[in-house]
Amino acid sequence: METPSDWEDRLARWQNELELFEQLDEKPWVTLAKAEAETGVSRSALRAWYRNGEIQSRLVDGPNGPQRLVQLDAVIERAAASPRIQRRAEREISLEAQVALLRHRVDQLELRLAALERR
Repeated sequence: METPSDWEDRLARWQNELELFEQLDEKPWVTLAKAEAETGVSRSALRAWYRNGEIQSRLVDGPNGPQRLVQLDAVIERAAASPRIQRRAEREISLEAQVALLRHRVDQLELRLAALERR
């Protein structure tokens, strides 16, 4: 039987793997749930996008079995190209969520700028 400590170790290993993906690609790979929460795009739309090849995804072992990850930047860009999603997002996303999205974009731009300056 799995103990709470085993579960916490398993979850920590999984989170470390996600961080490694981000470091290797310099773009954050997130779960569908996190992509949905941060962008306002429904999971069904995310699934359609990766199945149609409109965004990249990868399947990794998660604490509860296989877990689908998508690149957050790609989701944001794809959502920006969809007038329907933009209209819905403008109606549904609160001001705080919009600020969080903008902060994330600024953080990503700062990381890219730092990488360019290192070169």
